[in-house]
Amino acid sequence: MARMALEGIKVVDFSWVFAGPLITAYLGDYGAQVIKVESHSRLDLTRVSAPYKDGISGVNRSGSFPVANNSKYGITINLKHPQASALVRRLITWADIVVENFGTGAMERLGLGYEELKKMNPQIIMLSATIQGQTGPRSTFAGYGWNTVALTGIGNLTGWPDRSPVGTLQAYPDSVVPWFGVVALLSALDYRRRTGKGQYIDISQYETTSHILAPLLLNYMSNNRVATRAGNRSPYAAPHGVYRCQGDDRWCAITVFTETEWQAFCRVLGSPSWTKNEKFASLKGRRKNEDELNRLVEQWTINYTPEDVMARMQQAGVPAGIVKTNKEIFEDPQLEHRDYFQRVEHSEIGQIYQQAWPIEMSESKANVRPAPSLGEHNEYVATKILGLSDREFVDYLGAGVFE
Repeated sequence: MARMALEGIKVVDFSWVFAGPLITAYLGDYGAQVIKVESHSRLDLTRVSAPYKDGISGVNRSGSFPVANNSKYGITINLKHPQASALVRRLITWADIVVENFGTGAMERLGLGYEELKKMNPQIIMLSATIQGQTGPRSTFAGYGWNTVALTGIGNLTGWPDRSPVGTLQAYPDSVVPWFGVVALLSALDYRRRTGKGQYIDISQYETTSHILAPLLLNYMSNNRVATRAGNRSPYAAPHGVYRCQGDDRWCAITVFTETEWQAFCRVLGSPSWTKNEKFASLKGRRKNEDELNRLVEQWTINYTPEDVMARMQQAGVPAGIVKTNKEIFEDPQLEHRDYFQRVEHSEIGQIYQQAWPIEMSESKANVRPAPSLGEHNEYVATKILGLSDREFVDYLGAGVFE
């Protein structure tokens, strides 16, 4: 079997919810040895979030927790216990990387700030992913990804122009921050390989999420244009929308950017007389008469299933796609072909599906393993990874260090 890309890299994961845990899950999928540190007194919110397997609640039954905690060992430590410091020192001495995404100052209050970790392990790499970073007038700003959706202005961009902001269904920063975190950690590992020095990585979720809005920010810097809610419309394309199709609540998205695409679009519709109207002859005209254009497009799409609309448009070179349900995504033959949903065996809830990586590396395959139950690997980590004797483990357990 080929050596995994990150085999030999050791990670201590103090993070919770999504932004931090996804970083370490990605590392674990490619062979890094990741130990997730949890506490019974402060459960990861995703452990107590629906949906639950078979509708039965429990700290090991959530469908949210496995999404961000695959390929990890799970231990429970009472970090406030007076005897915990010696155990934590073993963890830090063992590790290459430490990841956390608590509020600014939380790790320092636990005696686990970067300066303290450096004393235990001078080559340690530490990453903190807080809402607005470790410095600045709002560095202590508390919140979650949904707060950041509003803070970055994404909430002001999603929705209809005549209605209030709607935000996003999920906390968008949780889908953005981990990729920056993984790249930063790989860069730090390469730097340490070349120099022998670790370093501290300070990630601002506010800044990483703002990064994806670069075109809109540049438009304001250059043209003083303030972006607002526009529904499904785009200044660069028309038609540009989601159109009702045959069936119950069935839709297809269609986008026409270029004149070549417009001509192909018209041919797919059978070149009805309205497509030859002068007011639709240019993008400017189509944008000006977009309400009427959208009604006319939907008069055609309503006669076909979204699959048929998509196939006809795609065959003609016009971008189009079905608006899918989660059921349709799970049953998608393209994702099945690429083994995107993988079956793993969870220690409590049995067989579940785990999303795999959206990339394939020819020489280093990902290996997705199930997320741990709460404290599942206390003994294994203590005795097999950290080298404690059975007696030492029992003493820690009896004292309440391992919760």
